[in-house]
Amino acid sequence: MSGAVGPLVELRVWGTTGVLGSLGRMATGPVRVRRSRGLRFAKLLGTGSARTFTPRDADPHHWALLTVVDDEREAAAVAGSGLVRSWSRASHEQLHVTMRPLASRGRWSRREPFGPGPFRPPDGAPGGGPVASITRARLRPTRALSFWRAVPPVVTDLTATPGLRLALGVGEAPVGLQGTFSLWDSAHDLETFAHGSAAHRDAVRRTRPERWYAEELFARLAVLDVSGTYDGRPV
Repeated sequence: MSGAVGPLVELRVWGTTGVLGSLGRMATGPVRVRRSRGLRFAKLLGTGSARTFTPRDADPHHWALLTVVDDEREAAAVAGSGLVRSWSRASHEQLHVTMRPLASRGRWSRREPFGPGPFRPPDGAPGGGPVASITRARLRPTRALSFWRAVPPVVTDLTATPGLRLALGVGEAPVGLQGTFSLWDSAHDLETFAHGSAAHRDAVRRTRPERWYAEELFARLAVLDVSGTYDGRPV
């Protein structure tokens, strides 16, 4: 396969109990992220159930950080940063997923966070091993109601698909800047949902004519390592 191995992508999801403290760290976090060295891209994210993509999905006890760096040395610097240490001290659990991109299309905050590709599979990653999907969209306010109406059937099919290990809503805001992170046993399982779900196929078909998104991103990543727990369970 042509292309180079993509950057190192890490998602940390912290489980916390202090909502006000978490909101404070979210408020000051973007400045701390911008001061961090070696980061190609980073976003502090709220999380939710991804069932309706409305504010009632929001989970005030789980927060996430997505980081993109070039190599393991820079990843170690992120792990030891004050931002990560402050969240870790305040959390009672953490899920940590390490990945490299396999494919990416679109933009996030007017940037290609994983690079333009094409990518080749990372060395040592099992061909039939776990994969992750990251989506992110900036909804057009005038089209949000139409989008929300299309979500429930897709979620029903998603949660019923074998091989799904975790599905989270992620985003910079409860409304308008929303996305998903899903973790799968294999690429085959992810493709079974993407191509086998009639509701998902219909949503994809309607995306362009309905003009739901002012900006969108779809990425698939090879999962190198998963550690920790989410909601008290190993993933």
